[in-house]
Amino acid sequence: MDKAALARAVGAPVTFGQSQFAFVRGHSFESRVKADGGVELVRLLHRRLADGSPEPGPGSVDTPGLSATGLEGRTARTALALREATAAGRWAVLDHPLLALTVAGTPAYLEPDAIVVHPDGGWTVVEIKSFAMIDGAADATKVGAAARQAAVYALALEAVAERVAKGAAVVRDQALLVCPKDFSNLPAAALVDLRKPLATTRRQLKRLTGVAEIAAGLPEGTTFDLCPSDDGRTPTRPADELAEALDAVAAAYAPECLAACELAFHCRARARAADSVRTLGRGVRAELGGLTTVASVLAAAAGEAGSPDDPAVAALRRASALRAEALALASADEGALAGAGQ
Repeated sequence: MDKAALARAVGAPVTFGQSQFAFVRGHSFESRVKADGGVELVRLLHRRLADGSPEPGPGSVDTPGLSATGLEGRTARTALALREATAAGRWAVLDHPLLALTVAGTPAYLEPDAIVVHPDGGWTVVEIKSFAMIDGAADATKVGAAARQAAVYALALEAVAERVAKGAAVVRDQALLVCPKDFSNLPAAALVDLRKPLATTRRQLKRLTGVAEIAAGLPEGTTFDLCPSDDGRTPTRPADELAEALDAVAAAYAPECLAACELAFHCRARARAADSVRTLGRGVRAELGGLTTVASVLAAAAGEAGSPDDPAVAALRRASALRAEALALASADEGALAGAGQ
């Protein structure tokens, strides 16, 4: 489903997104990195590998075409290009290939910036980012996010390697991160270890509840189809009907959702209406134990509800007492200063 369109239909349109300036800058940098048919990209990878093999020159890098009709067609074309490039035993760069990864029982389609095929049959995921690499180092938080993203691509690649390469290809557990060097538009590269994010992602995928299982628990007739009209394009389903369908699906809102999910504003409004402590963040929610509403937290802190044997209640009452003591001391200090001034 189109979550952004659904959010607009229920009156909670998304307001975040990459700025036009950042988008243009990122696109310009990526085009520069790939401008020579992928030769410079392969050279950046070769220099980081430092395996003693000769540096790739002009004409030594293949760039297979990946155009096809539809998502499934592009995915199949990518798999075929990977198999042919591996069999050729040459450097190859696949520009914006399309991969499929099964997530909660359904296929999710992924588009890496590039995949490099090595002459020895290795496959390396390439992530091209617009944040700077200053003095050979980049922001750790952004690098970590890029590593997690590349790990998902690597998992999807492993499925392709198992299916079409028959052991002839190996997905490398290091991704090539390409960023602008210092404050210029020149590319700099570093290898990012994917072993930890790969293990984490595998574990998370195994723990996901299947989409079919979630759908089976919904009321009969639940749908998020915005366009039940004959033309299939004009949104005609009432907003209250769509909101009711959304309410049938449990939402675990957290402030972090605002940076990643188109329905975050709708879920935040639901959480606020329910007086849920989820609006305070996952860390606070975890510390509060069985206290699930802001009203119950305030009542526990004031000694009006909750058992003192509950660690969360005891901590809240202790914090409330310390706050009252601090406010009393501050009031006394203000009174003393006022008296001295007179």
